[in-house]
Amino acid sequence: MTLHFHPYDSVFVASVRAGGPDDCGNPAEHAVSDGGGNPCRHCLRHIPKGAPMLILAARPFPAPQTYTETGPIFLCADSCAPWSGTGVPEILTTAPDYLLKGYGADHRIVYGTGKVVPADQLPAYAARLLQAPRIAYVDVRSSRNNCFQARITERP
Repeated sequence: MTLHFHPYDSVFVASVRAGGPDDCGNPAEHAVSDGGGNPCRHCLRHIPKGAPMLILAARPFPAPQTYTETGPIFLCADSCAPWSGTGVPEILTTAPDYLLKGYGADHRIVYGTGKVVPADQLPAYAARLLQAPRIAYVDVRSSRNNCFQARITERP
């Protein structure tokens, strides 16, 4: 199985960069990256030290419902290309572990799938989850702060 890591939606990212609201209805906060722990959810790379960045609330689901989680994410303040690479993106290689959860096509958590896994086991666990017919995608979150990192599907 080949995994596909999805960047945050480019239309949403462009809107927020242009001053539009985040998923809580607020403008993004402007900040400067300290160079550590500021992963951009669009290019899926770390925002370099001293670079401008945005901090905002994001809900990586099509509509609010019981199982949608909204939380803080970082974005490069300046334009960046959305991740289109293969393999595991840079932002998912620096923490010791990550929280993975499987979701159905209805965007609801499939119970029993949530698990904190070591970073080097992330691809194997995601692939195992995606083999289950009930799972449409896997979300990767920070195991310490629960922040959304990326979405994984099987590459067509």
